[in-house]
Amino acid sequence: MFFWFAGLAFLTVVVVFGSAAIDYRLVMLGAVLPTAEHLWGGPWAMHTLLFAAGAMTVIMVGARGRRLVQRKWLGFAIGIFLNLVFAGSWRLTSLFWWPGFGTSLDPDHVPSLPPVGLIVVMELVGLVILIWAWKRFALAEPARRQKFLTSGNLDRTLMGASEPGRC
Repeated sequence: MFFWFAGLAFLTVVVVFGSAAIDYRLVMLGAVLPTAEHLWGGPWAMHTLLFAAGAMTVIMVGARGRRLVQRKWLGFAIGIFLNLVFAGSWRLTSLFWWPGFGTSLDPDHVPSLPPVGLIVVMELVGLVILIWAWKRFALAEPARRQKFLTSGNLDRTLMGASEPGRC
């Protein structure tokens, strides 16, 4: 589920923070990164609160004294936290709070993927959100698209109508 996580994370951060300065590429990367665990048999460590908090700690401590670096990479950690929400990892105590309730992450303690039909619907929703974002932030225009591709930032002049509650 790539588009689901990328699209929902992008939309959530735009609506909640309404900031052109966030690196939305890193938000989306953080949101889709934990899905890679499905290549190895299911959600494991990247679907835990420990991993998300650890990523944020590494960013904040690793870039201590470099506020711009912290601000840039904070979007990555926010994306990981959003994945926990959108994947529903919080529903399974043994996974979300791992290793607090035991170190086992066997298949009985991890969520399974939704049915294929639901995955298709979720991916379509995410794709629709990303298409909306493409149009809303005029990413078809070369200068705006280049700014997004090189910095992850959106055009500040287009952020006004995307303030919280004004999507």
